[in-house]
Parts: sequence; C-alpha cells; structure tokens
Amino acid sequence: MTYEQIFLFALLAAVFAFLVWGRIRYDLVAFGALIIGVVGGAVPADHAFAGFGHEAVVIIALVLIVSRAMVNSGAVELIAQFVVDSGRSLSAHIGIMSVVGAVLSAVINNVAALVILMTLDLETARKAKRPVSLSLMPLSFATILGGMITLIGTPPNIVIAQYRERAFGEAFSMFDFTPVGLICAITGIAFVAGFGWRLIPQRAKAFQSGDTASGLFVAEAGFPEESEWVGKTPRELVDTAEENDVTILGLVRRGKRLPGFAMGEEIKKSDRLVLEGDPKSIEAFVGAAKLKISSDAKHDGLAGGSMTLTEAIVPVGAPAVGRSADDMRLFNRRSVTLLGVSRQGRRFREHVRKLTIAPGDVLLLLGSESRVADAAEWMGALPLAERKHTVIQRSKAALAIGIFAVAIALSVVGIMPLAVALAAAVCFYALFSIVSPREVYDAVEWPVIILLGSLIPIGLALEESGGTQLIAEAIVAQTSSLPAWATLAIVMIVTMTLSDFLNNVATALIAAPIAVGVANSIGVSPDPFLMGVAVAASCAFLTPIGHKNNTIIMGPGGYRFGDYWRIGLPLEALIICVSVPAILVFWPLKPT
Repeated sequence: MTYEQIFLFALLAAVFAFLVWGRIRYDLVAFGALIIGVVGGAVPADHAFAGFGHEAVVIIALVLIVSRAMVNSGAVELIAQFVVDSGRSLSAHIGIMSVVGAVLSAVINNVAALVILMTLDLETARKAKRPVSLSLMPLSFATILGGMITLIGTPPNIVIAQYRERAFGEAFSMFDFTPVGLICAITGIAFVAGFGWRLIPQRAKAFQSGDTASGLFVAEAGFPEESEWVGKTPRELVDTAEENDVTILGLVRRGKRLPGFAMGEEIKKSDRLVLEGDPKSIEAFVGAAKLKISSDAKHDGLAGGSMTLTEAIVPVGAPAVGRSADDMRLFNRRSVTLLGVSRQGRRFREHVRKLTIAPGDVLLLLGSESRVADAAEWMGALPLAERKHTVIQRSKAALAIGIFAVAIALSVVGIMPLAVALAAAVCFYALFSIVSPREVYDAVEWPVIILLGSLIPIGLALEESGGTQLIAEAIVAQTSSLPAWATLAIVMIVTMTLSDFLNNVATALIAAPIAVGVANSIGVSPDPFLMGVAVAASCAFLTPIGHKNNTIIMGPGGYRFGDYWRIGLPLEALIICVSVPAILVFWPLKPT
C-alpha cells in the first residue's frame, strides 16, 4: 500500500472510532478529519472545500427548506389530521400512521415527516392511555423506509445518485429508487404493524405532549366574517375543542366577558371565544374550527408572513409588570399580539389584552420571530428556550403543494436539474412568505451539511489513491466462490452494519465506490450494487445513533440503547431478503 492509502485508511478508522464514541459532534469530527487530510498531503489543498459546492450537498439543504415550507403551509397537516383516532386498535393505528409516515417521507425529508407525526402519535397514546413506546419506534422505522422510495426522501439516495453521475455521466432519476424502495417499505411496514411492535418492551415512562413548564394558557380567538359558527353556540364547538385538548371558558363581547361559560349564548361576528390550553393545542383548535387567532387586522386569518408563537416569562421588575397589552400599545408599537397568559393554572375573567401583567406570568406572543424577540426585550420578558411554535398558514397549503409539484415535474421531464428546480421552489416560498428569510437558514441542518461537505473530498481522495479498489478486491477475494447475487447481499450487509454506527450519509459516501469496485471486479453492472448501497445505508434499525429519527424518539419513547435491535434485527434481515431479489429484477446483473 502507498503512503496515501495507509494515511487515509488510518484517518477513516479514527473518524469511525470518534463517531461511535459519540462524545464529539460528528460534524466537528468530519471537518477535523478534512483538515488533517489536507495537512497530511492526502487531500489536495485546492480541492479541500470542493465538497461544500457538491450538488448533493445543495440538494439536501434545499430539501430541508422545502420540508419546512410544507409544514408551515399546513400541507402536511391536511393529511395528518385524518389519521388520528385513539379508539383504533394498536395494530391499525401503527399501520395507518406508518403508511402516512412513509408517504410523507417520500416527498419531504424523513426527519421532518417523523417530527410532524410524532406529536400526533404522542397525543393518541395519551388519549388511549397506552405506552407510547409501542408505536413510536414503528413510526420512526416507517419514515426511514418511506424515504427510500424517491430520490429526495433520504440523503443516501441523493449521494448515490450524484456519485453515479460523477462515475458514469448520468445520475439516478427521481423515481429510479421507487420499485425497490416501495417493495422494502411495504414489506417493512407490514412487519412492524402486524408483528414487530410486539417485540418492543413496554416502558412505564409516559411522555405527556401537553405538559409544559409554563402550564396552560388562557387565550382568545375570533370568528371570521363568513364563519359557520356565527349564529350557533359555543356548546357546538365543544367536541372540536376536546379533540384538540382545549377548554372553552366563555365569550367576550364588546370587550367584556359574558357571565358564566355562556355555552348557550348565540355567537355574533364580533365575539371572541375564550380558550384554555397549551400553545400547540390552541393553534391546532383554531385551525380545525377555522377561527382567527388574533383580533389585529394584520394577523387575521394567519394570512400574513411566517409567524411564531413564543412563550416568554415576566421577571420581577420588568417594564411590563403592572401594565396590560393595551396600556403598552403592544401591537401598535411592536406589531406583536399578546395571544394568551399563563398564571400558575389560574383562570381569570379579564380580556387577555386588558389583563394586568404580574411577575411570573408566562406570555404567549404572536408575531414574526424577529419582532417577537424585539417585543420581549422591550417588555423585559425572557423568551423560554425551545418554546417557539410555528403558526401554520393553512390558506397557503394548496400554493405550497403546487409549487413543489411543479418543481418536481420540471426536474422529472428534464427541463431543469433537480437542484435548480428546488432552488426556484424555495425562492417562491420566500416570495409568498411561506418561509421567512430566517427560516430559510434555520431549516437547514448545518451539521449534516458540514459532515457531507467534509467527507466528500476524503472519499474522493481514497478513491483516487486506489484505496476503495483495495477494499473491493479484498471483498471479491473472500467471496470468489459465491454467485454475484450473494456478493451483492454481503456488500449490503456490510453497508447496513456500518450505517447502524455511522451517519447514513457517511456510510453512503464510503460504500458507493467500494460497491462499484466490487461490481467491476466480478464483471457485472454496477447499478444493482449502487442501488443495494442506497437501500442498506438507509436501513439503520439496530441502534439509536445510526439514523437521526431513531435518536429523536429515544427520549419521548423512554427507549434504551438495547431496545432497538429487538425489532431492528429481524427488520434488517427481512429487508435484505426482499431487496436483493427486487434489485435483481429491476436492475439485472448484466455483464459489463
């Protein structure tokens, strides 16, 4: 072996060890490895940062922004709201949630799909009074499986497609992954919904999605001009409120609360409904009942730009103490609305905007992120970390879906590259305020971008030095007596094992050139081997560290490290069994 090969093998071994150790963030490990590779002379200095301009990096970043836009517009909520029913059997619930999760993961990033559906799953488990651990892991696995169906569903598919273009002049297209990915997804979902969930330990920990450090808020919502509720009574809204964990406390008319709960009072256009609940529940109820969340014209119907609900606590001595939102002229001066107040579980009869603010109150503020931050500072309130809630712009759901569909269509028919089409979609989302300029940057998972941009030059250096060919030859030497399909299966098993401990993007980058080297050595088409790597790199089911979705559910589900392999090991074996024949059918091992 040459100096460069030895150096790069040692460097990748160190990267693997640090990633498995997990004490240092994976993006820092990858970037540090890149710098060491340049200093050591194994990575050319003029190519050190070429990975950050790689098309795969750009596409992954754009897909994350598109996913945020689909969430902000309520496009995903339109689908998700039909799947929750705490009265279903557990198998039926897991099956329906898994199918929806897989479908969403095929068109948006699979991490975003999980985050959206996880909240619904937690709520359903709470209402059904059963451990969420039984359904959360199957949902995570289903979103991972669904991401394999299209090019943009999961980063490994993007990496493999771009590697094929660099190696052979033509990338895999949007739906080249669909036949094999769909078979794997259907088989995997059938397993987790029908039998796999029974292998999961029942954890006593119950994650209460409605619990917050700030308690329940008393808030108000109005009725649009053509509201179906005008002329009816608040009692007729109770079922919708209960479904969203919101309590109706009464009505405000001409700035004053009507006596009692006013459940039998006829609703008038100018009335305000008084609600109690956590921020997400209030926002969801307002959307389900088609109310307006603010009486300020600028916020009516949530038709404006991207907005957030932010919780902020009022300390002793803050300028807001002893004053109301009306006294401070909060909206007129700062373009921010005081939507609700939480005061240690107390209910009060005052109009929210006329309520005198006291030390310890938690305020629910509505506005753009920058204006809310400015208003909180002006009032002396302290925004609570991780207590921001995106306000869904439901009126823009059709627009968001249409823009995305046009972008995909332009890419599929070859009018423009996928990266350009997605970039154009992001521009339109920003133009129509579906995502704010700040969200364009916040939506991108920068550690993954750093990881990918750092490892691409190292992978290229390993390939150009002949290192990947050495590994390929070693695999061929050990499998020389086996048929080609068995060699493919072994490459997939090795890749899948790596993905359980490494980031799936890193696994795809390392395994792709090795798979092509193996295919060339045994004289068959490299396409089935690349497709095998795409499938195997995505299927990280044995540990909570192989895929971010598995990490996300660990806390809410109360899982332990060793819980994943109970359902993950048979699932990985099942995927190998069904994917290898599927690959051979759709991507034959024809001689090169």
